[in-house]
Amino acid sequence: MTTRRRVLVTGATGYIGGRLVPLLLEDGYDVRVLVRTPQKLKDVPWVGQVEVAEGDLGDLASVRSAVAGVDVLYYLVHSMGTRGDFESTERLAAQNVATAAAEAGVSRIVYLGGLHPDTEDLSQHLRSRAEVGRILLDSGVPTAALQAGVVIGSGSTSFEMIRHLTDVLPYMPAPQWVRNKIQPIAVRDVLYYLVASAELPADVSRTFDIGGPDVLRYGQMMNGYALEAGLRQRPIASLPVFTPWLASQWVNLVTPIPRSLAVPIIASLQNDCVVHERDIDRYIPQPTEGLTGYRTAVRLALGRMRDGDVETSWQNASIAGASSNPLPSDPEWAGHLVYTDLKEKHTAAKPEDLWRVIESIGGDNGWYSFPLAWAIRGWMDKLVGGVGLRRGRRNPDHLHTGDVLDFWRVERIDTGRFLRLRAEMRVPGRAWLEMTAEPAQGGGSVYRQRAVFFPRGLGGRLYWFAILPFHGVIFNGMANRITAAAVGEAAVEAAVTNANATEAPRSDEPASERIA
Repeated sequence: MTTRRRVLVTGATGYIGGRLVPLLLEDGYDVRVLVRTPQKLKDVPWVGQVEVAEGDLGDLASVRSAVAGVDVLYYLVHSMGTRGDFESTERLAAQNVATAAAEAGVSRIVYLGGLHPDTEDLSQHLRSRAEVGRILLDSGVPTAALQAGVVIGSGSTSFEMIRHLTDVLPYMPAPQWVRNKIQPIAVRDVLYYLVASAELPADVSRTFDIGGPDVLRYGQMMNGYALEAGLRQRPIASLPVFTPWLASQWVNLVTPIPRSLAVPIIASLQNDCVVHERDIDRYIPQPTEGLTGYRTAVRLALGRMRDGDVETSWQNASIAGASSNPLPSDPEWAGHLVYTDLKEKHTAAKPEDLWRVIESIGGDNGWYSFPLAWAIRGWMDKLVGGVGLRRGRRNPDHLHTGDVLDFWRVERIDTGRFLRLRAEMRVPGRAWLEMTAEPAQGGGSVYRQRAVFFPRGLGGRLYWFAILPFHGVIFNGMANRITAAAVGEAAVEAAVTNANATEAPRSDEPASERIA
């Protein structure tokens, strides 16, 4: 009997890793994932089919435990968007993986890095990506270091940056790097190469450039998107005054991409990023239908978005400076100074109608109260380098643990009853927003809404009391409009049910009349 090969995926909560795992399962691998926060996988469809190991690549002991008995290791972790000395963090993680993999007798490491020119003048992030690849290649374990450029797919950071810049700006003042050559690759082709790399011959240990069939300038990519989105092509002016720093501030303001992610992306575009060799073709044949062209990749991404079928998104990435600590079950007992704002409202709507409104809040649906105030708060957050209000949501109707919701993240969801959001905007403290739908005695339901804030220092206390008058307007308005929308949902549902009942044929009618 053939023994199933065991694969370890690091970065399974990320954009690429979250899409790779189900493909490996389809191919018959036993999959183990190493994650720092297993709770992030709570609502992922494939979580019941994998082994979840909790740990951190910075901790050698947890890496050793995770790689035990593993045949193939996928290294899909990077620190883009983090602050501080991220190069040292990435170096330590790579060294730990290299050491543990060699000790455990892992037969193959597959690493996804960045496509870069053969020059010493690399951006800090590309330089770090290249160093991680060298460390893994020097481990003694056969390593395939795939080097991809701009990845195009629904929810990818690069695609979202192109999309929002083109959607928002009818005229494009742009840095000189819009004239640089880029070789984008569709996310489906990246995943194809990642899966196939697990079966490379044991004597293959090297870097491979991977890219799609098109070599384009960044400006051509933006106008290619415009054509697929049904927009007019945008005039683009290359301005030498647009430094990388200034360009990243511009991207931060006009797109949902936060400054912490915009800076490394733009820095990596300062040089041509094209494939220099196609040696991967000697070992892995191209997909049967060929590599995906840029405009086809854009078309597929837009289709996924229209269908609400975005599997993973750049939004999954942790935001630098944003707290990931959950709300304690009893904040005051835990020793925190805590401020709360509680609203409660009864409604004739059934709990399930109320829940549908709660779960669909945010994104294009809005926040049911004072849109201008929410927009201003989002712009204020953008101005100080935060995520702003325009990250939207992955699915228009349903939420899962870990999903982004504008400048919040879903910390906990008990479907049908309870939603807790953790703030990722810049605030002098830590903040949460909870919404609950419960049956009411005698019929209808009760809507409860609680804002919780842990202030940090004097600034946090002053912040809370400064915004307290706005809470009366915004949070009261939310409670009133959410419950009113739930009643509206119930009315629409009843009208549809009555219409269907009226149109339904009587069972005693002749078959010929029913068909007519």
